[in-house]
Parts: sequence; C-alpha cells; structure tokens
Amino acid sequence: MENEKKSVILVDDNPATLQGGMNVLSGCYRVATVPSAVKLFELLGTSTADIILLDIDMPEVDGYQVIKVLKSRPDTKNVPVIFLTGKSNPGDELMGLSLGAVDYITKPFQPSLLLKRVEIHLLVEEQKKKLERQSAELLNYSDNLQKMVWEKTQNVLELQDTLLNTLTELAECKDNITAGHIDRVRQKILSLLEAIEKSKAKKK
Repeated sequence: MENEKKSVILVDDNPATLQGGMNVLSGCYRVATVPSAVKLFELLGTSTADIILLDIDMPEVDGYQVIKVLKSRPDTKNVPVIFLTGKSNPGDELMGLSLGAVDYITKPFQPSLLLKRVEIHLLVEEQKKKLERQSAELLNYSDNLQKMVWEKTQNVLELQDTLLNTLTELAECKDNITAGHIDRVRQKILSLLEAIEKSKAKKK
C-alpha cells in the first residue's frame, strides 16, 4: 500500500543511539533496532527493510563486513545503507561509499538531519523503482508493437500474393471475343477489390 509507512532498521551497539534513533524516526517510519550484525541478519530472516542505518564501529562484526554481506545477497543488495559513525575521517567515508553505502552520518546525529537524509534516500529509491517499472512497461509495449507490425506485414504480403496470383490468371486468360475478355477482367478486379475491403473491415 502506498500509504504504508516505510521500514527502517537501525543497527548500533550503543543503546543510547538506538533509543535516540527510535525517538526521531518512529513518528514517520516503522523502526526496528538491533544491537549487532548477528541480530540484524536474524531480523532480515523474517522481515524486510526499506533502508538500513548501520553503525561502522561494532564489536565482532563491523559495519564494513556487514555491508559486504548485504550487497552480496539478492534480497538485500538493493536496500540503501546509511553508515553511522562517531569518527569524522574522509578515508572511512570513502571506504563506506565504495562498498555501496549511499550516505554517511556522523554521531551524535542531529534529529532534523537524520530525518532529512532518510527521507531523501527513500525517495530516491522509490523513484528508481518507478523508473524500473516504466522501463519494463515500455519494453513490453515495444514487444507488442513489433508483433503487431509483423502481423500487419504478413497480411499485406498475403494480399499481394492474392493480387499477383489473380493478375497472373487474368494475363493467361484467352478469349476469342475481346469485349467479353475485358468485361471478365473488370469483374475479377472488382471482386478482388471488394474482398480486400472486406478483409480490411474485419481487421478493424
């Protein structure tokens, strides 16, 4: 349903960050919070996400390792991921973006900034899906159009064959009385034209 709230998963080992993110986002989205990569993949086994907010610096499995797995799985490879980090390091940001993250937010985050970033990336994803649907529809239309053109071409070729065969018969027709021969030629051509018109009317 178009009016259904989008789903956000927030992954962070800091309970304060999870609670803060929940407070900011829950008014606009369905929010699930998990404290680790293990819990994230458990949740993804039963639920889907429209966007994932992922902490980089987590014990055991960090955010870089998590996004590599997410981008390798067919069910999550297209889910946008925004990295969260307490560091402000261009090298870390570049690493995250190169692994497939769509954005990078420094903690502690500003509520209005977090909301706007999530809103923007969900909108971008929705537009991408819309374009994909339109492309599929255009491709289907193109296939149908090619089929229609082929069918019309076959009809024209069949009519041409009929006309050529009739004209050949007329050319080979012999009659000692020229006037009678011309009259029969005229009648056959009229009959052929009438048949062609009837054929066109049936196809409309």
